[in-house]
Amino acid sequence: MRGTLIAVLALALAACSETPPPPKPKPAPPKAEAPTPAPPPAPVAETKPEPPKPDPNKELASRVKNVLESPEAKLPSGAIDVTAADGKITLWGAVASDAQRSRAAQIARKVEGVSAVDNQLKVVRGS
Repeated sequence: MRGTLIAVLALALAACSETPPPPKPKPAPPKAEAPTPAPPPAPVAETKPEPPKPDPNKELASRVKNVLESPEAKLPSGAIDVTAADGKITLWGAVASDAQRSRAAQIARKVEGVSAVDNQLKVVRGS
């Protein structure tokens, strides 16, 4: 009897230690057909942005200003401003005499690329 009792206890213990089987997965609901993914876009050749092109009007005005401010010009340094538009130069500012006003226009006309000079310089005595 004792042997039977041990056997029953061993079976009971073994039955308790078993893990239950995992639950069966639920079937997934039917899926609509997934749209086919679009093909990847064609690779685009990477282009570097072009450097900004120099403004010919600014370049011409700068060249004229540099010539007018050179020591050979014998004009007041920094007293004359220069603008340019399609080869036409406009001189702005103040000079001390009519001779300086005329000289500035003559010098500006000699710069390459200058087609006309609009001399707006004012003669201010004592400047």
